[in-house]
Amino acid sequence: MLQVNHATRYLLYHKWADMRKSFDGLCGLVTNELNMTMKLGDVFIFLNKRQTHIKLLQWEGDGFSLYYKRLEAGTFEMPACSAEGSHSIIAAKQLLLILQGISLRKAHHRKRYIAPASL
Repeated sequence: MLQVNHATRYLLYHKWADMRKSFDGLCGLVTNELNMTMKLGDVFIFLNKRQTHIKLLQWEGDGFSLYYKRLEAGTFEMPACSAEGSHSIIAAKQLLLILQGISLRKAHHRKRYIAPASL
């Protein structure tokens, strides 16, 4: 079961991914196109061109885990991100909104206190 938390880094791949790719193919996109290595805990997010399929790839220390969701109706919303670069980092709450089908453009977040990071 997928667990989304604020301590994890979520990296959204900007190009469309072929959903026939599995562990090795998606890991190849991370290393060859994103020029990154799979780090413990990082989650890489891939969408297909029609935005009806989403895959999340994570290295868990002893192997890869893959979360795959296919929508029967509707699409996933791609968050607004800069056109530069091959990926962007999104927040855990953005990922949850995407997976639940809530519009990111219309969602209104009320102001909250954010504790300063302890040194």
